Amino acid sequence: MSLPDPETHPELYHDLIAKRFLAWVVDALVSVALVVIVVLATVLIALFFLPVVALAVSITYRWVMLSRFGATLGMMLAAIHLRHLDGRRPEPSVCFWHATIFSLGLSLVVPQLASIGLMLTTPYRQGLNDVILGTTLVNRWLNS
Repeated sequence: MSLPDPETHPELYHDLIAKRFLAWVVDALVSVALVVIVVLATVLIALFFLPVVALAVSITYRWVMLSRFGATLGMMLAAIHLRHLDGRRPEPSVCFWHATIFSLGLSLVVPQLASIGLMLTTPYRQGLNDVILGTTLVNRWLNS
């Protein structure tokens, strides 16, 4: 099995950039809420390591959600799921690297600009982490 070609079925990849942005906003809010919970649960000690805690929480949240459901809460809300280009669900190791590259890339301007540029120019609307790992996001109903 492989994903339908974007050239012959462009409707399957329509609005993916807007959906990715919506998912990013929702997931950022979820990550912030989880970081607040961790900080409060550690009686504010985690504030001393806030950047590391925030990165660890973000990676763990994305890794767990992608491994279990193929989508984060934001992706579920936007009705998109992560898939390999051949249509398979990604393995937990790929989900880990997807989450790690994504989270680290958020802290640097050049990878973010490259990712946005790739989303605008690649047929499957892939970000930088997707191109590196051979994955993409697809509309949820495509997975049925």
